[in-house]
Amino acid sequence: QLAGARLGRSHRQAPGFSGPPAGRGGAYGHRGGVAGAGRRPSAAALEPAGRAVLITGCDSGFGHLLALRLHRLGFTVFAGCLRPGGEGARRLQREAAADAGRMRVLRLDVTRGRDVLAAKELVLSHLPERGFWGLVNNAGISTFGETGWLSMEKYEKFADVNLLGSIRTTLAFLPLLRKYKGRIVFMSSIIAYFTLGNGIYSMTKAAIEKFCDALRLEMKKFGVQVSDVINSCSVKLPAISNIAEEIWNELSEEEKAVYNKEYVQERADFFNNILSKGSTNGNEVVDAMVDALMSPAPKARYMVAKLKEKALVFVCALFPTVVMDSVLSYALSKVKLA
Repeated sequence: QLAGARLGRSHRQAPGFSGPPAGRGGAYGHRGGVAGAGRRPSAAALEPAGRAVLITGCDSGFGHLLALRLHRLGFTVFAGCLRPGGEGARRLQREAAADAGRMRVLRLDVTRGRDVLAAKELVLSHLPERGFWGLVNNAGISTFGETGWLSMEKYEKFADVNLLGSIRTTLAFLPLLRKYKGRIVFMSSIIAYFTLGNGIYSMTKAAIEKFCDALRLEMKKFGVQVSDVINSCSVKLPAISNIAEEIWNELSEEEKAVYNKEYVQERADFFNNILSKGSTNGNEVVDAMVDALMSPAPKARYMVAKLKEKALVFVCALFPTVVMDSVLSYALSKVKLA
């Protein structure tokens, strides 16, 4: 489900480490920093051995890297893959072969209730001695396109994967998380705060933020910690190939009468250019997810972003809407409708 597998190597560390994950500062101060980072009181580190974590969207990208990292740290990992026969799943299975029992790769399509229930049954039948510690809602899909370009079916699909999929898995595993006072981690995006030609993705991430906010407050009384990792355009993702051709072919005749194919292609190039400029070091995001699972005092939000992206969020939150509209309109004005 979200692309971006070749984002960097995973770090190896001994189980029960007493500091942040290895990397360029990780969740505590990588390039661009994480919102709310700073000194914390020292506390006993979490012992990963005997604790289970389920991760969705492990075929590639951050979910794949996180599954490898957690396994090497000593967690029991249940890696949910949309395509259990794909290359990403096979790589995880090779990792699992080196330590039978602590890495289980399973089919998990978060839009299918029966897949989620089957995943829960698998977890229950293979729980390690310290129980179920974490759920990482990472699965997601992305595209771009102006509002009228996308069909209702596509809006429904994005809502089902990016929003309802996370809710579906969370509801299924809440009883276990309450029982073991575990952690829940959601993958959000800086695009939840503003949109730049991909409103269909923005709306699902904004909704996830609010679901996470409600859940975090409700779970405090049970000792369950809920965190939101906000990824940004600072992490490089692969270009969405042939997206302009695909969108043009799906446009209604009414939309084709308004837009032309060159405009759609230029918008696609603009979007792919944004994706291509980020860092290739995906460990910055993985560091934040590991911290959310292992820190004695995890943050409510981890914003993995460059300074200029944080500035945009600041403008969006504190300035009148007309200011943000002017900033984004200027960026989009580089693509002209002939």
